Amino acid sequence: MSFPSLFLRPVAAAVMLVIAGCGVSSAPDSAAVAPPAPSAPQIREEAAMADSAMAKRSLRAAPMAAYAPVPAAESYPQGYRDEYREQYQTLADNPVHSVAESPVSTFSADVDTGAYANVRRLLNQGRLPPEGAVRLEEMVNYFPYAYALPGDGSPFGVTTELAATPWNPHTRLLRIGIKASDRAVAELAPANLVFLVDVSGSMDRREGLPMVKGTLKLLVDQLREQDRVSLVVYAGESRVVLEPTSGRDKAKIRNAIEQLTAGGSTAGASGIELAYRMAQQAFIPNGINRILLATDGDFNVGVSDFDSLKQMAVDKRKTGISLTTLGFGVDNYNEHLMEQLADAGDGNYAYIDNLREARKVLVDQLGSTLATVAKNVKLQVEFNPAQVSEYRLLGYENRALKREDFSNDKVDAGEIGAGHTVTALYEIVPSGGKGWLEPLRYGKASAAASEKNGELAMLRVRYQQPQGGKSLLIERPIADRVAPPSEDLRFAAAVAAFSQQLKDGRYTGDFSLKDTEDLARGARGDDRFGLRNEFVQLVELTRSLRDTTASAPEATERRIE
Repeated sequence: MSFPSLFLRPVAAAVMLVIAGCGVSSAPDSAAVAPPAPSAPQIREEAAMADSAMAKRSLRAAPMAAYAPVPAAESYPQGYRDEYREQYQTLADNPVHSVAESPVSTFSADVDTGAYANVRRLLNQGRLPPEGAVRLEEMVNYFPYAYALPGDGSPFGVTTELAATPWNPHTRLLRIGIKASDRAVAELAPANLVFLVDVSGSMDRREGLPMVKGTLKLLVDQLREQDRVSLVVYAGESRVVLEPTSGRDKAKIRNAIEQLTAGGSTAGASGIELAYRMAQQAFIPNGINRILLATDGDFNVGVSDFDSLKQMAVDKRKTGISLTTLGFGVDNYNEHLMEQLADAGDGNYAYIDNLREARKVLVDQLGSTLATVAKNVKLQVEFNPAQVSEYRLLGYENRALKREDFSNDKVDAGEIGAGHTVTALYEIVPSGGKGWLEPLRYGKASAAASEKNGELAMLRVRYQQPQGGKSLLIERPIADRVAPPSEDLRFAAAVAAFSQQLKDGRYTGDFSLKDTEDLARGARGDDRFGLRNEFVQLVELTRSLRDTTASAPEATERRIE
């Protein structure tokens, strides 16, 4: 189900909504009392100063060797540290590899899209994103592509394409596309869904709880009579607000949602524990059992240690309960926690910056969000040294696996839902071409590789069925055949270029944002949902932001409202 029409099919589900936080506002603990809120003029003035300072620092957060509950002081420019406490993990780009030394690239599949929506939100606020907010693979995978569906009984269709790289005349761009089999929502197994929603004080803003309420109501609209919804609230203590209720009682469910209010501190870990207990209580054997966590990730009471929260998700996924995270909120958003919790919980991560995005995730792509068609999906590419001298994988920095992990079923990898697509891009240097590395004095392509001159590489995909068991293997040789790029490849290349330009742009050279805009504009195609045109507008906005912050005096620089 790539991008189906809106509200087409109901969900066969028993749905349980668990609301984190109390149902009525309460005063925060004395130790967690927030400082007085600044005035609107003060906020605007500080924002303008922050944008100026951020521009002078190239808008990149300092690398973080490990997650820290509060970013280091230098991670955000002066003026952002108090008002904007968003937390990201910054990883170095994948390095360039010599095929003679390291011919095999292995990584876990990733269908998350949260980075794109979050970057879009930051740009629309007039803020260039910190480096850690930009994950190239999530930017590229946000968009649908016309990949072939499986036709041989496997859950995946595989597409490959090789063309010239737009930003480097000496290299080529290899696109690998995987398309999971579609499945109508009505055909899904019964689902036991637990919505765990943060209604703490940090969610008391337009982008927080009100957005969550609107998102929940979109799901309620799809419920059928046989579906069931429960609401539970918790703060210092938990209580059931709505006993399991039939999906036909939509007014009753909506009223319970609408009565929720935000206030108090955030005991996120205890909320997750309660959600898992509720999911276990209503567990459906051979069904879909999933928690959807909606929060800004600003946990400040109880267990807030990052590793402990991840380990909880790892332990619980072994019981057949997965965890998907839906990010909401601004300024204090903990993006790193949200993305990594979803990875640990065998779920996916999305950021909801508007109701259109909520509809995309929980209506248009509901089958993809809920139904797993393959688990522990790993990709491995072995390059032929007779054809390729160097390569680099674009993105997937936090999905890298060791070569030996590929065949080890005990090593966890990504899950792919019904209709999901996975796109991976490699920039490669043809054998004998001008690359990034100094040549080896004693390097030589093997005789066996020379016999495979028609092959650029071998693609291997390993996966497990949703119910587990021994992994299965798909192998596809990739032909060494350069052709004019398809519309999809041109657009994916534009998104990849933009992602690199938002960071340090070390590999894109003289390829400018205007070049990226022109490349994307010429590859919009049918664009049924307007997503590609929106991307072009974001590139235009980024050009304006950079031009403004680079040319305006510090005293007159302002945030774009």
